[in-house]
Amino acid sequence: MGLLDIETLFIAEERSVLEAMKQIEATGRQMLMVAENNTLKAIITDGDVRRHLLRGGKLGDKVKDIANYNPRFIYEKDKDHYREIMKKWSILSLPIVNEKHEIQSIVFVHDYEIGRNHSIIAPVVIMAGGLGTRLHPYTKILPKPLIPIGEIPITEHIINHFMEYHCNEFHLIVNHKKNMIKAYFNETEKDYKLEFHDESMPLGTGGGLSLLKGKVGNTFFLTNCDVLIRANYKEIYDFHKQNGNMITIVAAYKHFTIPYGIINLDSNGEIDTMLEKPEYSFLTNTGFYVVEPDVVDRLEDDKAVGFPDIIEQHKILGEKIGVFPVSEKCWLDMGQMEELEVMRKELGV
Repeated sequence: MGLLDIETLFIAEERSVLEAMKQIEATGRQMLMVAENNTLKAIITDGDVRRHLLRGGKLGDKVKDIANYNPRFIYEKDKDHYREIMKKWSILSLPIVNEKHEIQSIVFVHDYEIGRNHSIIAPVVIMAGGLGTRLHPYTKILPKPLIPIGEIPITEHIINHFMEYHCNEFHLIVNHKKNMIKAYFNETEKDYKLEFHDESMPLGTGGGLSLLKGKVGNTFFLTNCDVLIRANYKEIYDFHKQNGNMITIVAAYKHFTIPYGIINLDSNGEIDTMLEKPEYSFLTNTGFYVVEPDVVDRLEDDKAVGFPDIIEQHKILGEKIGVFPVSEKCWLDMGQMEELEVMRKELGV
């Protein structure tokens, strides 16, 4: 990595958490080095940002408030041993410094699973019954789950991502053009189990789960058929279990800059405040969840209900609902026409 490249991984400790999050997204390296005059002071990772936000921290807080000031590193004289050191510590990146702690370079392990077991024993439920009205005219011909992203449909991309974590039990809840979906997958060579569940009527984004009573006895993943989450599924699953959640929502941080000056009026119709191109950040539901089987058992049969409504019902019952934040770049949403090309480009297909 050249000098110009490595400098993109430097951040000052007075910068905001939001700036760090944007920089981590832009570099795609999941970490930044807090440096002063090229001297390593600390490291901040995407995990540090996520834990900070889950604790109620603000995007405007400083990097120095959450960075790790006792970072792992090795001296230049020891860099021949970096692989074994990274394996021993189960880390993805390792700064190399000289005797003055000045950063010389940084090494990365490209295999994310080094030293870790990333297998997940969990079924995957894919909601594949919608009409896909936002994708007309494509969905006038093909059902949404079969819309191609490159050479294979979006649903197959979703399955392949789960297969990387050794998930091999899939349930597709189908309705609209269901025979086309079944025909495609019945003719596809696969080394996983796939079961279809037919809705007799549209049951919304949650009601179709009632068809799985007696079929899923373990914690399971639930995803819409038009979203792809590029994150560590094992980390999401472990977060859900460790926190004792009934449902965990994977939510993406969205950041918008309004390209206009915003004027707020007071009760007299006079200018109260003026904001020039304000920025807003918020968490948005991606349609990807980890769910306990109790949720399925409590559903009424053949009753249309949205999954957000199911979440609200369990919240009222006092059940624990968790949120696992991911960066905006981790979330690919095919639900709208303009996003199709974005997804194809991001997947390189």
